[in-house]
Amino acid sequence: MKDFAALYHRIDAATSTRHKSEALQDYVRAAIADPARGASAAWAVYFLAGGKPRQMIATKHLWRLALDETGLPDWLIEESYQNVGDLAEMLALLLPPPEATEDLPLDAWMNGRLLALKGMEDEEKYNSLRDWTRRLPAAERLPLFKLITGALRIGVSQRQVVQALSEATGIEPKTMAQRMMGYTQSGRLLVADDFAALIAAETEQKAEGAASGRPYPFFLAHPLQVAVEDMPAALGPIENWLIEWKYDGIRAQYIHRDGQWWLWSRGEELISASYPDLAALSNFVASGTVLDGELVVVGHDPAAGARERAIDAVDDIRPFASLQQRIGRKVLTPKILKELPVALIAYDLLEQDGTDLRPRPQKERRALLASVVAGAYGTAVGRGQDIPLRLSPALRRPDWASLAALREEARGLGAEGMMLKGLNSAYGVGRRKSGPAAEDLWWKWKLNPMSVDAVLIYAQRGHGRRSGVYSDYTFAVWSGPPEDEKRALVPFAKAYSGLTDEEMRQVDANIRRTTIETFGPVRSVKPTMVFELGFEGIAPSKRHKSGVATRFPRMLRWRQDKPVEEADTLEQLQALLPKEATG
Repeated sequence: MKDFAALYHRIDAATSTRHKSEALQDYVRAAIADPARGASAAWAVYFLAGGKPRQMIATKHLWRLALDETGLPDWLIEESYQNVGDLAEMLALLLPPPEATEDLPLDAWMNGRLLALKGMEDEEKYNSLRDWTRRLPAAERLPLFKLITGALRIGVSQRQVVQALSEATGIEPKTMAQRMMGYTQSGRLLVADDFAALIAAETEQKAEGAASGRPYPFFLAHPLQVAVEDMPAALGPIENWLIEWKYDGIRAQYIHRDGQWWLWSRGEELISASYPDLAALSNFVASGTVLDGELVVVGHDPAAGARERAIDAVDDIRPFASLQQRIGRKVLTPKILKELPVALIAYDLLEQDGTDLRPRPQKERRALLASVVAGAYGTAVGRGQDIPLRLSPALRRPDWASLAALREEARGLGAEGMMLKGLNSAYGVGRRKSGPAAEDLWWKWKLNPMSVDAVLIYAQRGHGRRSGVYSDYTFAVWSGPPEDEKRALVPFAKAYSGLTDEEMRQVDANIRRTTIETFGPVRSVKPTMVFELGFEGIAPSKRHKSGVATRFPRMLRWRQDKPVEEADTLEQLQALLPKEATG
């Protein structure tokens, strides 16, 4: 833990990306020079790249630790937490000095202690935590509690970790990115061999593409922020682009290798068990195939048998709210599988017959993908079956202006906008920086967000650097029009992003001046401020008093020009619901 704690504090104190990279490289080189540190290095890379094991210590135990070890009253611990804004930092600051110290490496903490807590009873867990903490050197407390609480955020991205590993080992960044895919999957028990596999010379490893269920790094798109009239100059002829709908689902890779299949999300989570619907694909797609696409809920139940339809039909894609009912479910009943069947809308072919196709041009990969999907459908129909697979339709329009008109129909098809992909572009790694040509990148041309003018009615203090500022807000709309004397404000969404630091300071001052009641960290305020609230989607909800739930709400602007009485109504909010949701 000592070495990891030193790395943590060095990165945390770094004032530039270069200094953070140097710290990472020094740590990796030291671990390469000392094989005994390999298992700890495996865990360090896991955490720094964003890995979060399942919760090892319940928050109640950490809270009890603070109370018992400090002897402070509960209200003072609560006030300390609200002021610090981070549980790990509060514990590191409040706990008394250690009675004695021990030097235990990170892998011993993880493999020998923390992961072993799962099989203990609550009291045994707490006693173990207390005893370990009493011997934990003060400098190691903050990093450890950050790991335990899942709050390790020190400004290092997985991309930076990949780059540092590449620099320290001399391995190509593209190869290192491939090795890191799936590395942060939860539930792992990391050992020295995992770190050795990351840093092994390229000649010592098999090609990653064909030997396992590991996915390829996802190619990510840049937001397109070009006016329609400027698109010919910025992007060139429309004929040079593959244009598809940008579906509102879960980005996923379907992998079929060596008689097995896997499904990975863009967040590098193995989600095969949550979507057994896709198991049928292995009967129709050849081994050695990797498909990139979007997982969506469809109206048709593939188990109901074959039906005549185009392989690129997307008329029965259901809103993201339907997919949310599948996300995170531990038990998938036959009823759920029947009522909420999923399908993969495939839009790229990354591997065929075990061959990596990513360097080939988009137009070639698209032709091969169409052939793979058509072949799968032909086999399925011949057997009187249907499969959970669609080909993402290629959209064709004579010019950019007519394409812009078509884009306005996106929401009616369950899409967020369009994707633009250069026909001659290779499949890259991550979100590539703008290169010499726009057609080398993928672009997402999203619709403008839906929005309403809403009233701020509750505020809560933020965490981390916003711990002293009221930055988390609850918004409401009116239950009826201005002429309704009995109308009231109905809460419908929470948001915390979209304002500048200066605007947030001004809002914070207003909140403090207009507070009506205080409920712990939350304040009820007099309705005085109106904000334009934007969101990507809206769906009916029985859990919310308003009857609706919004997706990714954020503040677009502070409407200081608009009186509270002129904020939007619940009827105006509900008018944004999809037609199928309103009957």
